[in-house]
Amino acid sequence: MRRPGYARIRAMALSEAEVRIPPSASDTRGVAEGVLTPAAREFLTKLHREVEPTRIGLLETRQRRWRELRDGATPAFPEETAAQRRSEWRVAEAPRDLRVRKVEITGPTDRKMLINALNSGASVYMADFEDANAPTWRNMIEGQRNLVDAIQRAIEFRSPDGRVYTLSDRTATLVVRPRGWHLGEKHFLVDGDPIAGALFDFGLYFFHNARRLLEKGSGPYFYLPKLESYREARLWSEIFRWSEDALGIPRGSIRATVLVEVITLAFEMDEVLHELRDYSGGLNAGRWDYMFSIIKKFAGRPEFTLPDRAQVTMAVPFMRAYTELLVKTCHRRGAFALGGMAAFIPNRRDPAVTEAALAKVRDDKVREATDGFDGTWVAHPDLVETAMTEFDRALGTRPNQLDRQRPEVDVSARRLLDVKIPGATITDAGLRTNVNVGIQYIASWLRGTGAAAINNLMEDAATAEISRSQIWQWVHQRARLAEGPTVTRELVAKVRDEELARIRTAVGDQAYAQGRYDEAAALFDDVALAEDFVEFLTLPGYARLD
Repeated sequence: MRRPGYARIRAMALSEAEVRIPPSASDTRGVAEGVLTPAAREFLTKLHREVEPTRIGLLETRQRRWRELRDGATPAFPEETAAQRRSEWRVAEAPRDLRVRKVEITGPTDRKMLINALNSGASVYMADFEDANAPTWRNMIEGQRNLVDAIQRAIEFRSPDGRVYTLSDRTATLVVRPRGWHLGEKHFLVDGDPIAGALFDFGLYFFHNARRLLEKGSGPYFYLPKLESYREARLWSEIFRWSEDALGIPRGSIRATVLVEVITLAFEMDEVLHELRDYSGGLNAGRWDYMFSIIKKFAGRPEFTLPDRAQVTMAVPFMRAYTELLVKTCHRRGAFALGGMAAFIPNRRDPAVTEAALAKVRDDKVREATDGFDGTWVAHPDLVETAMTEFDRALGTRPNQLDRQRPEVDVSARRLLDVKIPGATITDAGLRTNVNVGIQYIASWLRGTGAAAINNLMEDAATAEISRSQIWQWVHQRARLAEGPTVTRELVAKVRDEELARIRTAVGDQAYAQGRYDEAAALFDDVALAEDFVEFLTLPGYARLD
């Protein structure tokens, strides 16, 4: 049913495609018309019709596989592709401007962020329509316009204090992350149904910019999130070929790096690279989403209970197994292996906090560079130099570490699934952190900001997912805190009220009233204390966004 009050854009020749602009974003109508031109709408409409039946089938397969894992099934390396894993093949060579990926900075697509990230000195900037972005209509449509302006070098931002931000002569290589397969774009309907958010984000960016990028000696490069099987990678490969042919773009112009952030995909990394071999940019080792996926995929199974998230570092055995296998798999196939996020952000008012953060970043990046990763992620421009220094030290004059084959690595299915961490605990502090950070992030997301600075960390949706999923797991497993109490719904509700009071004190009554904190707490309850595990908090959350 259509909500009243929407402004609408219709194409006479494509009456089946409809754009619905929410009242709160009525001032974006001109931007929407400039981005969603008749030709762009036609491209999106055809792409949707080409893809939607397969996408729906893959989502149904996800649900069936999820039920099996919750019922006791164990993931395994696919038998049907064993010969493929044993055989020798390599992905296509990387384009010139994607051969150095030592430091990649990530962030949403607002104008100031785009300019600062492209100017940051990083090798790559991942412009994010996914976890670091709240998918309001304004954010999605203005983000597309900002990317066009940046590629045309016509972007500028004037801050309220009068400062003007423009692009430097030398900028990072641009890579775009669309949304995952599970989210729709409710403001763009085809034949009465929402288009997949992934297709909307990919399609608009590709339609407007592929040729411009190629003319500049670059190309349309992407990060693909939340994939759960190699068959989902196959669909992306088919989308890439269809899109290139539809616009007359040379085959193989696209490059896509896949985030391995779901436990099931850790068993199918070879297969993902093979499906995308003409388009592959490599694999990236997600962190919080990977932990989140373990809790979700094995929901209700006590052997997969995780301790405080701060204790699940990249150095614990099951995370080491996953990342070492990723490096070995990528380099055997000539693909790049990208490390995880350094979410720390400097505190310019407190040098001690900043130095502690930089020390943690250095340790993390030394480990990744030593393990053979070709590059890594940071969330703030001030971290670029620290991360770059460690990768420069490890790589020297080499652009990457594809020659590090890691033949000594031998990772079994058992190692990937052994989440026991000797001496790890669940604590009152861990419980409170999950509740506090989860609510603060969701409130920020509901206000339209998907990258939120909380407790000297740059948090995104993955943080909220691990926060609420750990609460759900601890409640359902009746986990005991190190201090003695059992984690129950009643205890979580008590902690929630106490943390809300702390947030109110910290931000003040007026900011609290305007900040949607109570609404965020209600949504947190819905996804953390539900009887059944809610697949993604962004699904019920999206219904609350304009």
